[in-house]
Amino acid sequence: MTATPPYPPARGLLAGKTVLVTAAAGTGIGFATAKRCAEEGARVAISDIHERRLGEAADGLAEVTGERPPAFLANVAVEDDVQQLFTRTIDALGGVDVLVNNAGLGGTANLAEMTDEQWFPVLDVTLNGTMRMMRAALQHMMPRSHGVIVNNASVVGWRAQEGQSHYAAAKAGVMALTRCAALEAAQSGVRINAVAPSLAMHPFLAKVTTDELLAELTTREAFGRAAEPWEIANVIVFLASDYSSYMTGEVISVSSQHP
Repeated sequence: MTATPPYPPARGLLAGKTVLVTAAAGTGIGFATAKRCAEEGARVAISDIHERRLGEAADGLAEVTGERPPAFLANVAVEDDVQQLFTRTIDALGGVDVLVNNAGLGGTANLAEMTDEQWFPVLDVTLNGTMRMMRAALQHMMPRSHGVIVNNASVVGWRAQEGQSHYAAAKAGVMALTRCAALEAAQSGVRINAVAPSLAMHPFLAKVTTDELLAELTTREAFGRAAEPWEIANVIVFLASDYSSYMTGEVISVSSQHP
């Protein structure tokens, strides 16, 4: 197993930009992304469906920036929540230059035994929620002729994993949605890309995944370890920044996974 590299210093990649990150509560990719964006000079707003954890995330970001960021309760599966989230974020920040769609819902069940109650919530949050947020963002960004959307997909959108039919279908949908919407938005100067992580370790994942499965997934990684959430966030920051100005409609695998 290779050692985790040092946390990289900020370089002002998002100076002057405003960023909205969904599902930013907790200790996963969303919070890591919000933190990296703030460190890179962005003014950040965050949202989540969990009130207590959202407040804790805002407090954590205040330690980085010296100012508590706007933090809004929102369920991306509810259109009214999405519209209110954008209205409130625009009021707070003056606009949204970058949207990071991190909200997703998982679970484990083989398809033959999967119920509608297991299938549809995963699709509604992970795929339909991403669509709703993208639609609202495009309605704001396209008239302004600039903006960036970064979606969080997954390598399971490409690679099969037992018990993940619903999640894999949703993430494959996010990939296709990213590519199609990017073509539609390009002439307006709006870029849309996605990251596809393999295994990023954080406490919530450890709670909902068996030790045996985590060990087995780790063996597939070339570095012999899971990614740190901030390692995924670094790639999201790159896609959000002007350093990726000629990239749109791409799905970037943030993975050391091998077949």
